[in-house]
Amino acid sequence: MIILGIETSCDETAAAVVDDSRTGGNRIRSNVVLSQLDAHRPYGGVVPEIAARAHVEAVDEIVAEAMRDAGLDFGDLDGVAVTGGPGLIGGVMVGVMTAKAIAYAHQLPFIAVNHLEAHALTVRLTGDADGGDIPFPYLLLLVSGGHCQLLCVEGVGKYTRLGTTVDDALGEAFDKSAKMLGLGYPGGPALERCAAAGDDQRFPLPRPMLKREGCHFSFSGLKTKVRQTIEALPPGDLKDQDVADLCASFQRAAGDVLADRCGNGIDMFLGLYPEGGPLVVAGGVAANQYLRRRLKDLCDRRGIRLAAPPPALCTDNGAMVAWAGLERLRNGDTEHLDFKPRPRWPLDPDAEPVAYAGAKA
Repeated sequence: MIILGIETSCDETAAAVVDDSRTGGNRIRSNVVLSQLDAHRPYGGVVPEIAARAHVEAVDEIVAEAMRDAGLDFGDLDGVAVTGGPGLIGGVMVGVMTAKAIAYAHQLPFIAVNHLEAHALTVRLTGDADGGDIPFPYLLLLVSGGHCQLLCVEGVGKYTRLGTTVDDALGEAFDKSAKMLGLGYPGGPALERCAAAGDDQRFPLPRPMLKREGCHFSFSGLKTKVRQTIEALPPGDLKDQDVADLCASFQRAAGDVLADRCGNGIDMFLGLYPEGGPLVVAGGVAANQYLRRRLKDLCDRRGIRLAAPPPALCTDNGAMVAWAGLERLRNGDTEHLDFKPRPRWPLDPDAEPVAYAGAKA
């Protein structure tokens, strides 16, 4: 089975072709990603109007390049998958209309993919560190600029949310802290690089929700304390070592929170599934190597595996969308061409509301 996947939910225009054969040990036949970083850098973040226009200008050529790289024609495909939400609605609409046009013109199944599910299932495309398959169920830490959740992944389309952020996602806290420190955009990778030269115990930053029951998250207070710490430093330009130490202290605090919350999540997961399963970390923040090491240490202590996609597949890409579409098509899940793009699309729509968490929880 061969699927084209299209991703336009934020600031990457991406397309990829994947199959389910592991030909040569790799299911990814092509994976093309066009970043909009230069377009958004002057604003310090993603501007939805600019993002949508850039997708319109680029998507046709990105799809054509993905097909060329795969050495295929549209007639060789078994289906077309696209991010149908959640995301910036202007960008999502561009991808959905493109996928609908391809599906209609070539009489192919159309699969609308939940962007969060695409992240959740990526590890089943790539396998674990040894190349082994990841069966259901598993515990998922989904951590990105817009989301921070712990979920039981029981099957395709079957998720039980155990915890979510009650305010900011960790990726947002990374980016905004980096912006306050003058590290530019995108902030998360810049903060990680800067932290490598810092003293992670110099600044006493808070660990929100640490030691509390359950596995909800909170990062607003940590971000606020970064601002207050900057304001308390001597007037004038920040010194390089001050910036590095604050980055390292922030990253250590974030790691402490993730390890604590995931530890509780493991307990809850094993209560539901005593036979266990790995802890999977996915989403853009999962590319952070320091946080991966902290989670690996946690899993080693708890006697379970940690699994994560390669860093290049943690950020938004078409391969994850194509794979999620492939898994859905194998189950017979397709959409009609009257599908409407969704700015909000929770993985567990039946989860109990969480105070202050908002609709994206």
